[in-house]
Amino acid sequence: MAKAEHRGRPAEAAGATAAGTVQARVRAIRLGLWMVAAFLGARQVAAVLGSPRGERLTDLETWVGPAGVLHLEGSLYDSERFTGTPFGGLVLKPLTRAAEEALGWGWTFGTLLLVVALGLVAARALPPPVGRRTAVLAAPVAISLLMVSLPVRTALHLGQTSIIPVLLVLLGCFAVRGERFSGVLIGVAAALQPTLLLFTPLLWCTGRRRAALSAGAAFTACTLLAWAAMPRDSATYWVHHIAGLGLGGPADGLANQSLHGALLRFGLTGPLEIALLLVLGAAVAVLALRRAVRYARDGQLLLAVAVTGCAVIVVSPTAWQHQLLWVLLAVVGRVGRRAGDRYAWPVAIVLVMTLPADTLVPDKVVFQPLRADLVLCAALATAVVVPFLPRTSPYWRTPVPTRYADPVPSRFRHIPLVSFLRRAVSRPNLLFELVLIRVTYYAYAQIRLAAAGPSSASGRATAEEHGAQIHSVERALGIDIERWANHAVVAAGGLRDFFDFYYESFHFGVPLVILGLLYWRRPVDYRWARTAIGFATLFALVGFWLYPLAPPRLMPGLGVVDTVNGPQDFTQPDYGTLTELTNQYAAMPSLHFGWSLWCGVVVAVLAPRRWMKALGLLHPLLTATAIVVTGNHWVLDAVGGALVVAAGFGVTYVFQGPRARTVSAGEKRNRSDPRAAVKGRTPS
Repeated sequence: MAKAEHRGRPAEAAGATAAGTVQARVRAIRLGLWMVAAFLGARQVAAVLGSPRGERLTDLETWVGPAGVLHLEGSLYDSERFTGTPFGGLVLKPLTRAAEEALGWGWTFGTLLLVVALGLVAARALPPPVGRRTAVLAAPVAISLLMVSLPVRTALHLGQTSIIPVLLVLLGCFAVRGERFSGVLIGVAAALQPTLLLFTPLLWCTGRRRAALSAGAAFTACTLLAWAAMPRDSATYWVHHIAGLGLGGPADGLANQSLHGALLRFGLTGPLEIALLLVLGAAVAVLALRRAVRYARDGQLLLAVAVTGCAVIVVSPTAWQHQLLWVLLAVVGRVGRRAGDRYAWPVAIVLVMTLPADTLVPDKVVFQPLRADLVLCAALATAVVVPFLPRTSPYWRTPVPTRYADPVPSRFRHIPLVSFLRRAVSRPNLLFELVLIRVTYYAYAQIRLAAAGPSSASGRATAEEHGAQIHSVERALGIDIERWANHAVVAAGGLRDFFDFYYESFHFGVPLVILGLLYWRRPVDYRWARTAIGFATLFALVGFWLYPLAPPRLMPGLGVVDTVNGPQDFTQPDYGTLTELTNQYAAMPSLHFGWSLWCGVVVAVLAPRRWMKALGLLHPLLTATAIVVTGNHWVLDAVGGALVVAAGFGVTYVFQGPRARTVSAGEKRNRSDPRAAVKGRTPS
């Protein structure tokens, strides 16, 4: 017994030490996250107050200061910028007596404090069960996400009051005791933004009937008070503009992310648009409230609030960017049964609410409706489409784990296995993959533009100098065929048209088709191929940055004809350095050839028929010919493209090992010969 007691003490001490180490790490992470939140808040304040006067707090200046709207004898809505309710103007009227500079500082810091309070309330409202680490880290993460979101940044920059109604609703639902007081807070929020009355049926259907009645009474009292104090403004707002319709700018502008704005952008007007708006708005409101009631009864009240808030965005006459904060609250919803699907929805919501629409949606005609109404689509999906998991689901706390291939015996022992590069054998989440591809390509395009250099003159001179170096090396090697091949194709008109079409049309389409087919039919190989092309593109960006290179068509005196863009005027000093779409000097390495070679390798390795393999290898051959004869690349650019693709496949092998399908075949052989399995096994 003494020996057992003696042996147990070191074990208990080791366990206490381990627990203390974990707690220390959690405290360090929490401190780091709070520092990040503080930095983001300071950055937002500096961005607002550092802007020139007249470009910051522009909406605030319409009703404050010596010439503010509320100081005029006319209507509050003589200004096109004031979009609030008459009650909002009545509440904010005392602020107009403050000095303009002091009000600007106070308003900015006050808004910042409101954002902090909003993050704290949202963090405390997470649906149970909440782990200790999640509870400790939730507040700084929530505040940081709010700080970088477009609605908060817009509200800070314009001096808007849109954060106040959101905070009042959250306080009424989560922070205050007593149904009457919580209902009063929500009613005051509705007096500032009338469509928030949609929260009253949510309160009623979830058993908080006193709160619902108090909300309706508070809204009515505030509205009547404003009507008594400002009857002309109230008539203008409620009668002539029908709850603010038409205030703040054109309703069909891209800034209006409501259903009304989307219908107007589709070209619908008049009675037909109004009837369709009423029918669709009522359907969205009913479906969203049913879902919100279900989630509230399930113990996910914050998700219910987010669903109702997204319905408010959809049915509002106008939903400007600073009023879209409800969508960000939808990150608390859990979507998908698999562990691999769990992060797709939160990541998509965070990207939609922090990045401009042109970052996430390609600038193509077919995607234009989605690009114009991206936040509206996110709000609609949250309100009526996305199947959030209930807490009673067995997948709520225990999702289906991601299946991984067995550790590879041939992997290098001294190279660590990166967790997110492990060889998963299940199909990845489609939404996450689409977002990842789009954001990666957008970053790739921006880096290509930045790699051109700080000035047009210096960038052109450097690129032409590097072009002369490449030409000299090719002459020494006897492969300077660009001018000869270019003129030979120009002389044959039909051949020129073919290679011009091939150069412009197949660069993006073929890789996307291959990735789509692999995702659909062979998800294991999709992960392998996607990782390889990602690394190859990353290495190519380094080449663009370090070695800007003028292609043959932009080399004065070389005599190469630009078959794709037509004759160029080399006397223009800024020609060729940058365009609105791409960096013309991102030639080394050639990703036109690199991506086509990636396509050829993937098809040659995975295609089941020999003719398919041959057809796949034909694509890089035709691409190499096209980039040379059109004057867009040197021969050595293709060599550089081949090198980065080889490096992409090589780094993929280093971190992952061989393809999972290959290892599975080896595992079958090892099962038939246990001695071979024991002999070849190494720790991962």
